[in-house]
Order: sequence, then structure tokens, then C-alpha cells
Amino acid sequence: MRIHSIQPAVGATTSEKRLGRGIGSGLGKTSGKGHKGQWARSGGGVRPGFEGGQTPIARRLPKRGFNNKFRVVYDIVNVEALNVFENDTVVTPELLREQRIVTEKNGGIKVLGNGHLTKKLTVKADKFSASAKQAIESAGGVAEVIE
Repeated sequence: MRIHSIQPAVGATTSEKRLGRGIGSGLGKTSGKGHKGQWARSGGGVRPGFEGGQTPIARRLPKRGFNNKFRVVYDIVNVEALNVFENDTVVTPELLREQRIVTEKNGGIKVLGNGHLTKKLTVKADKFSASAKQAIESAGGVAEVIE
């Protein structure tokens, strides 16, 4: 293959329309724009969402809700997922990402109390639910909040 032999894929290009070049072309006279009206004019047409002067649907419907830019989204870990660690392990957010227990990196990690914990662990996270804290401590571990 040489640089001079490179061509676009078949069907990737189309020849441009030659408008207003006689009736035999099929695109003579009005050049495919019909007779008169807004669409036949230079620069004619309407903006997206224009409904002919009728109040647009975006203005007819009520506004609802808002996005709180200060909201913190936590990555969630259930205590049952912590059973993969050995006894007396210090479980940190970095270790959870390394073990692929948490895949995203949002505002922090929150540990929830779903399932049973059988290992004695020191868990460091940004937040704990009451049931998670109780489950960790009843297994002989410690729940530490990262400040």
C-alpha cells in the first residue's frame, strides 16, 4: 500500500448535490426547496425546539428538583465483603480498591451492615452505618472513621 493509493471506504463519500443546474438534473429551478415559504428563503428554517409560535413544551412543563453541588456520593461496602481479608488486617480505602471490592472513586467509602462478618478486622472508612459498626465490633474488630 502506498500513500497515493489510499481511498475512503466504499459508501463513505457521496458526490455533492449540484443544485439549480436545469430541470434534467432533478434539482433545477427551486433546487429541492419547494415553492416559497420559510424553508425556501436564504438562511430559512427554525431553531431546534421551535413549535411555530406555540408555547414550547419545555416552557409548558413545570420545573422540578435541583442538583445539590455539595452532595457527597459514597462508595458502598457491605461487611460481608470484608470476609476476604485475614484476621487482624487493617482495612483501608486503598486496600479495598486494590482488592477490587470498591471500583469507583467517589467522595469516600461507607460501610454498611449487610451480611455477617467472621473476621477480626480494623476497618478505616469515611462513614459507618450503626449496624456495620456493631457487626465489626461484635466480631472483635475496630471501626475507625477517617477524618
